[in-house]
Amino acid sequence: MTVLPDCYCPVDGTRVPGGSLDWCCPACRGPLDLDYAPTPASLTSLGGRVNSLWRYAECLPLAEPECSLGEGRTPLVRLTDHVSAKLDFLMPTLSFKDRGAVMLAALATRLGPERVVADSSGNAGTAVAAYCARARLPCTVYVPEGTSAKKSEQIRAHGARLEVVAGDREDTARAARAAADESGVFYASHVHNPYFLHGTKTYVHEVWEDLGGRLPDVLVLPVGNGTLLLGAALAVAELHTAGLIDRRPALHAVQAAAVAPLAAAWRAGADDLVDSGAAGTSTLAEGIAIARPPRARQILRAVRESGGAVHTVTDDQIRHAQSDLASRGLFVESTGAACWAAVRDGGPVAAALHARTAVVPLCGAGLKTGMADPAED
Repeated sequence: MTVLPDCYCPVDGTRVPGGSLDWCCPACRGPLDLDYAPTPASLTSLGGRVNSLWRYAECLPLAEPECSLGEGRTPLVRLTDHVSAKLDFLMPTLSFKDRGAVMLAALATRLGPERVVADSSGNAGTAVAAYCARARLPCTVYVPEGTSAKKSEQIRAHGARLEVVAGDREDTARAARAAADESGVFYASHVHNPYFLHGTKTYVHEVWEDLGGRLPDVLVLPVGNGTLLLGAALAVAELHTAGLIDRRPALHAVQAAAVAPLAAAWRAGADDLVDSGAAGTSTLAEGIAIARPPRARQILRAVRESGGAVHTVTDDQIRHAQSDLASRGLFVESTGAACWAAVRDGGPVAAALHARTAVVPLCGAGLKTGMADPAED
C-alpha cells in the first residue's frame, strides 16, 4: 500500500491519521485499531508465492519490507487424531512474536523516528530488537526484573539497549510509555499498535492454507495481552467475509491459573475486567502473566462471539505438558506448553473437544527458558 490507513479507538471512535507517531487514543489513552478491511486471495492463487507470511500480501497493510527475515510458514504437525500443533517457535527469533514485530519494524522504517522503544516480558522484546537491527533502527527494550536471562541476552545480542525495570510487567509498560511520549519516538507496542495484530493474523491464514482451505473446529490460543487471539479473530473474519470459509471456529483462550484476569471476568459474565480479589503475578507461563490486559474487552468479545470460552491451567499442568511435548520431540518454553496443557487428557478444553478438530500454537522455543522444575508430588 502507498497510503497508510488511519487508526481509530475502538472505545470512543477517536481517529488518528495514518503516519502519526501517536501510539494510543489521545482521548482515553487506550489501544488503537486499524481502519483496514482487506480481501484475502483465493487458495489457488497462492501457489508459487514467497514462502513467508508475505505471501498473504492482499491482507497486509504494508508491502514486504527489506527488514524481513523470512518469518512465517511454520510447520503444522499432528499431535493426536484430532489435535495439531503449529510450530511457531521455529521463527527467526524463536517465537511467534516475529509475525507482529516485522510489521512494527516495517512501519517504523516508513515513519523514520529518531528511535524505537518497546516493552516486553521477553519474546516481543527479542523480536522487536532483531527486526530493528535488521532495519538499522536504534532500539530500547524495557523488561521487568526477573525476565529470563537468555531472553535478555538475546535482546542485547541484537544491539538493543536493555532497560530492566524494578517491578512487574505493568511497571515495565508504564516506563516504556513514558519514553514513548517523548518527541520523535516510535512505540513498538505489541499491545497498542494494531499493525502487530495484522502480523499475528497470518498464523490463521497459514493454518487455513495448510488445511487445504479450511479451518479446524477449534482454535486454542494462549492469552496474556491477547495479540495472537485478536489476530486470529481478524483473520477468521477476513476469510469468512470473503466466502473462503463457511463457518467460524470457536476461539478458546488459555490463561495461567496464577494470573488469570480474563478468566475471572469470563466466570463473572462480564464484558471487561473485574476485581477478582487477588491478582497473582508469578507463574511459569511468564509470557502470559498480564494482570490488566489493555484489550480485555476486545478479547472477551471475540471469544464470546466465536462460541468459545476462557480456561485456566495450573503451573503443575504446564510442567507436565512441557515435559510431554519434549518427549514427543518438541522442546518449547513453559508459556508455549499452556495450550497443550489445556487440550491434552485432563485439561479444561479436552472434554469440550470430543471428536472436533483443534490447532494449538507452540509459541516459543524451550531454549529461551529451559525446562520447568519438576513438580513436587
